[in-house]
Amino acid sequence: MVKRPPSALTTRIERFPIRGSFAISRGAKTEAVVVVAELADGGCRGRGECVPYARYGETPDEVAATIERLRAALADGLDREGLQSALPPGAARNALDCAFWDLEAKRSGQPVHVLAGLPAPRPVVTAYTISLAEPEAMAQAARAAAHRPLLKIKLGGQGEHGDAERLAAIRAAVPGVELIVDANEGWSRDNIERNLAACARAGVTLVEQPLPAGDDEFLRRIARPIPVCADESVHDRASLAALAGKYDAINVKLDKTGGLTEALLLVREAERLGLVVMVGCMVATSLSMAPALLIAQTARVADLDGPLLLATDRENGLVYEGSLVHPPERVLWG
Repeated sequence: MVKRPPSALTTRIERFPIRGSFAISRGAKTEAVVVVAELADGGCRGRGECVPYARYGETPDEVAATIERLRAALADGLDREGLQSALPPGAARNALDCAFWDLEAKRSGQPVHVLAGLPAPRPVVTAYTISLAEPEAMAQAARAAAHRPLLKIKLGGQGEHGDAERLAAIRAAVPGVELIVDANEGWSRDNIERNLAACARAGVTLVEQPLPAGDDEFLRRIARPIPVCADESVHDRASLAALAGKYDAINVKLDKTGGLTEALLLVREAERLGLVVMVGCMVATSLSMAPALLIAQTARVADLDGPLLLATDRENGLVYEGSLVHPPERVLWG
């Protein structure tokens, strides 16, 4: 059967206020800015959402323009397979790739997991993020989330108080909760061993991207008392080779891989290499989380709490029961 091209492309930038603010080592923000790509074919509509990230030189306007530049190619028959070479990994390709999957599901009447040859998705437990702040404020936020089984602690602060003090305060506040840490490239050669030791004392089970991606060779030279996970240092399969000897795990984000298509291949190759898989997200709506839930089915850690950090999610969003997130209804995606 010949695949017909979608008849229409719509691209739009949307903004969703964050509940309070969201702070990491690179700064704070009060809203999630996403780009949505929509492919239509008669009565069928496929959607994908991405989050442009300044860390990778992306802006919402530029990502939307990149998607729009493919309008003619889409009309000429560009499909999901061709998209993989038409755009590099990144936010723009993610939005279109996920829109293609959704459209294919709507056209065929088959859910995406069937199209991808995957088992039916089940609910998964997601981490819940504690934003970077002073130790007592972070301890208070952790205490308020003590009913959640897994907390992700943002570290890498350069203020009066150090990360070891933050960790000690948080662990005292939530003695029975599993903790993972994300330094967002905020540590240095001078403090990484001290901070990793503090993580070990606090019973942290995983540390994401402690050093800048451009300076992570130093990880080969130190003992790692707990598993270290690559985030900014890994994007797609091409970036895996450079991780050997430095990382024990990878954080798979669809905005980095350029969509679900590459993410599925990346996970397969990472598992072959013996790397632990984590699936992560940006602060975004349920439309971003829905395809990532397919990756989360086999991941050691799922960090898909983006909608929980928003003041209001989009319509027909994912159902969260505490930290248990359920697969999407087809009206949302897939």
